[in-house]
Amino acid sequence: MKNTKDIINLIQNKPQFSKLSKHKCISTIQSLFSPLLQRMIKFAYIKQNILFFVLTHPGAKQEFDNNIQSIKSALNFCTPEECSEVNIQDIKAFVTHTPLIAPEFTQKKPQLYEERAKGDFIVTTNDENLKKIMYEIKNIIKKQDNDT
Repeated sequence: MKNTKDIINLIQNKPQFSKLSKHKCISTIQSLFSPLLQRMIKFAYIKQNILFFVLTHPGAKQEFDNNIQSIKSALNFCTPEECSEVNIQDIKAFVTHTPLIAPEFTQKKPQLYEERAKGDFIVTTNDENLKKIMYEIKNIIKKQDNDT
């Protein structure tokens, strides 16, 4: 009987799920970095056998550049098992300057205010059309005030 880990590995090794194996390889390589640098990695991808890391801060780029040679030599010496199907020839990084969108700002909820008008204003206009509209507004406000 196979356990869940064996089943997942079997599924991931199929050709139609090659992107899953690439993602697994990227996350394994990303776990080699320091925790501080891991938090500053926005995302990573593989393009033309080059592993790109997109960083959120220029300080992370400098830290990445300081550690890149040791990471490359470690990967050439001992490639992780997850990266056996992925041929990574180089590792590069760049800083993105697009701001992170906070989730609280993406979903705008309409603000609801309690109605403060009571409909007890005096209509002082001489124009009959305008007077009629003002009385309709006054009645609507009074009706809403009585409903609440």
